[in-house]
Amino acid sequence: MRIPKLFLLTFFLIISLNNYGQEDSLPINKIQVIGSHNSYKQAIDAHLFKNLLEKDSTALLALEYEHISIPDQLVLGLRNLEIDIYADTLGNKYASPLGSSSKSRGTYDPDGLMSHPGFKVLHIPDIDFRSSCLTFQGCLQQLKNWSDDDPGHTPVFITLEAKDKELLKLNIVPEKFTYALFQKLDSVIKRELGVKKIITPDLVRGNYETLEKAILDGNWPTLKDAMGKFLFILDDTKDKRELYIKDTPSLKGRVLFVNANPGTPEAATLIRNDPFDPEIPKLVRRGYIIRTRADSNTNEARANDYDRFKAACNSGAQIITTDYYQKSSFFISSYRVSFENNLYVRPNPLFSE
Repeated sequence: MRIPKLFLLTFFLIISLNNYGQEDSLPINKIQVIGSHNSYKQAIDAHLFKNLLEKDSTALLALEYEHISIPDQLVLGLRNLEIDIYADTLGNKYASPLGSSSKSRGTYDPDGLMSHPGFKVLHIPDIDFRSSCLTFQGCLQQLKNWSDDDPGHTPVFITLEAKDKELLKLNIVPEKFTYALFQKLDSVIKRELGVKKIITPDLVRGNYETLEKAILDGNWPTLKDAMGKFLFILDDTKDKRELYIKDTPSLKGRVLFVNANPGTPEAATLIRNDPFDPEIPKLVRRGYIIRTRADSNTNEARANDYDRFKAACNSGAQIITTDYYQKSSFFISSYRVSFENNLYVRPNPLFSE
């Protein structure tokens, strides 16, 4: 008798989750997850994309991808998300993108969410601005609703990029992030999710002198303790990182972890986008949690090239991001990223050696 494919996938998923149940003492730095890059991103309007393509085909082809909704990604099994946020203290800064036509403007923001003050979620103003959750508050509400419906889920890692880089050639001048805005960001996350759903630096540091000493001594929470929770990482290595950690030794009282240099009190999570980096396995074995990438700029998908993904898996990096947990809908390619049996979470192979 031929067993239906859907039954087999469900069976393997149940087996995997049962294994996690039996290994609920496994710390979260000893798993490996697959997630999405620019998780909120929807396709650029076809008419706008065509016009922009005529001006710069190389840059635009790198933007030719999109994602299903964030809740649908989580239901599928992804356990990492990446969200770009822009500050909009007064509101309306991103309410009328130059790239939106009079026809598409109503479908872009039918509820007028972009007119209100608050953090907004988009990739590039006026160009790549379509998002499945226009506001950060809305994104958090989606996360909470999904989590409340599945309270036993494995932890979800979320990288946040606070975007304020000026693109003067495009006349794009975002609002600059300040210490006060980062305070506000922490408050919004705690308010919308609730502190019980957040793995904070304080929780991981515990009674250790510094956050780094805690993780080097293996003080990450177990899967059991991290069940139903989210861990946020600020993806920045310069001014914004320093602004966020200002006056908060070892991130005391903060919500986000940061991409801090090893050897500093705040070091616990690291961004290493090159999966071939020989330092990644060494850092993982020491106790750091690392995010790397399986693909970028649509290059691997167009070439059906899995070398980066294989390197990411073998590196032991706990978080692997991709734009292709599903095949591209824009060009012909069989490229699609998952672990065996179409799963997106597994025990970290680096610790089974």
